[in-house]
Amino acid sequence: MLELALTHRSFAYESGGIPTNERLEFLGDSVLGLIITQELYQKFPDLDESRLSPLRSGVVNTKALAIIARELSLGTYVRIGKGEESSGGRDKNSILADSLEALVGAIYLEHGLIVATQKVLEWFSPLIESANAQGAGIDAKTALQELAAARGLSVPEYEIAEFGPDHDKSFTAVVLLSHERFAAGSGKSKREAEQVAAKLALEVLYARTS
Repeated sequence: MLELALTHRSFAYESGGIPTNERLEFLGDSVLGLIITQELYQKFPDLDESRLSPLRSGVVNTKALAIIARELSLGTYVRIGKGEESSGGRDKNSILADSLEALVGAIYLEHGLIVATQKVLEWFSPLIESANAQGAGIDAKTALQELAAARGLSVPEYEIAEFGPDHDKSFTAVVLLSHERFAAGSGKSKREAEQVAAKLALEVLYARTS
């Protein structure tokens, strides 16, 4: 099971099509998400969903997983093909993150959820504390900017429109992110409209990885 968890597709293809770690990665992604989500839910009872979501995103993303994988020296043991080897594949964030997810999936299958939870929290607890210290209570605009950076997207921009007479204006804001337009947010000020628009965009982006 461990050998399978550490078998990258590049090695599998060069070895005649042996099984890869991709199915375990698929499973491990969900197991990891569940464990981290439950830990955040229990650890921060005063935070609502709008604050828990960016906190989780700060812990479970490719960059963060790669950091943990490096601490475990996982790159030393991953089985990769010659092409990936020559291009520095053992230290690529994507390969390290995928291998860590596959390892979590293997631990879950081999030893169950309790042991998997123990190992994941052993690895991720410092990262959770760090993410919280950096601002579990960040506002939606900041959370969106950080999520966009973590996913390699463009810096969020906002289109603002205003309506009504000067004494009773209302505003709408639309987020533009990597050539995509998200739903409009409304408010009695530009800032309020932007915050609502950012929250709507966050919900869409989080849903794509849930």
